[in-house]
Amino acid sequence: MRETIMGSLALSRAEVLDQPAPSIAGEVARIAREQLAPLASGIDAGTVYPAEVLRRFGEVGAWGSHVPHEGPADLRCAIEAMAAIGEVCGATAFMAWCQNTLVWYAANSTNLKLAKRFGDAFSTGRVLGGTGLSNPMKSFFGIEKLKLKGRKVEGGYIVRGALPWVSNLGPDHYFGTIFEREDEPGTVMFLADCSDPAITLTPCKPFLAMDGTGTYGVQFRDAFVPDELILADPAGPFVKKIRAGFILLQAGMALGVIRDCIAIMNEVDGSLGHINRYLPQQPVHFRDLAAELEAETKTLARDPYNEEETYWRKVIALRLRAGEASVAAAHAAMLHCGARGYLKSHRAQRRLREAYFVAIITPATKQLRKMLADS
Repeated sequence: MRETIMGSLALSRAEVLDQPAPSIAGEVARIAREQLAPLASGIDAGTVYPAEVLRRFGEVGAWGSHVPHEGPADLRCAIEAMAAIGEVCGATAFMAWCQNTLVWYAANSTNLKLAKRFGDAFSTGRVLGGTGLSNPMKSFFGIEKLKLKGRKVEGGYIVRGALPWVSNLGPDHYFGTIFEREDEPGTVMFLADCSDPAITLTPCKPFLAMDGTGTYGVQFRDAFVPDELILADPAGPFVKKIRAGFILLQAGMALGVIRDCIAIMNEVDGSLGHINRYLPQQPVHFRDLAAELEAETKTLARDPYNEEETYWRKVIALRLRAGEASVAAAHAAMLHCGARGYLKSHRAQRRLREAYFVAIITPATKQLRKMLADS
């Protein structure tokens, strides 16, 4: 009898381990429904930056589940929590990705002083921030040149230059980015402190969507970056270690948008199903597609440090499919809604605009295709 009980306990523990921290995603979903949903239109319009809700997500563990412990890391819970946010607001799912990526940088840094100072603050949401790797990621694949330059001085570096768009920022936020050394060959990844007087945040021109995401142009006017804020020097090996996680975490945005587009199509089925059945793309098609993407994401998210080139290609291919599926699902949702989806008050048109963002955020659809062609 005791062996049977112990066996069932072992099985239940294995099941829990196989589905990491489902309570986190559940709590995130509850907060998203209760506290985020009323803000979604304001975030979309740019009148609201949901700092307090982002901190609430952090309090229930949304930003800490993917922190590696004694070697391995697992991104599944972080992605599922982000998808739950994305079902309510794609812009906030993007901010969730920014915060999760910032945590990912600090958690993987070999700078122990930095990890000790910021690791818990970032992962609990006490300190918010983002990622300035759009330009560096493009530079590593021959699309752009690095926009930031730095030179070594006693105790750190002096950095100058400007980044056109960095998101999830505010006057007390941090973000990770990379500069090219002027004094010798090499690149360095560091944390930028938005409270530094030598770092200026400039509001961007209005976007098609996502204006409440704390997105700014950032200028460095000979900003001193102390050694305590260096994530990796040189940056190259570090970027290779964190790149799969950087890209895989974006799947949460896509899955959330796709799920709500399916929900939108189902909502209008009662009144418009008799005519919508003539449309070539139906909710069942996207349910199957979402299930495929989710299964592939979970498989890859278990092993973000995998160094095999076949794994890297699978990550790129998955990200490409996720972006294209987001646009396809949002397009179908608009067609299923018809004229009612064309109203500014209907979320179908917001989903379409958010889906395009999933397809163009770095790495964008065209960059992903280039990466596959080059690898």
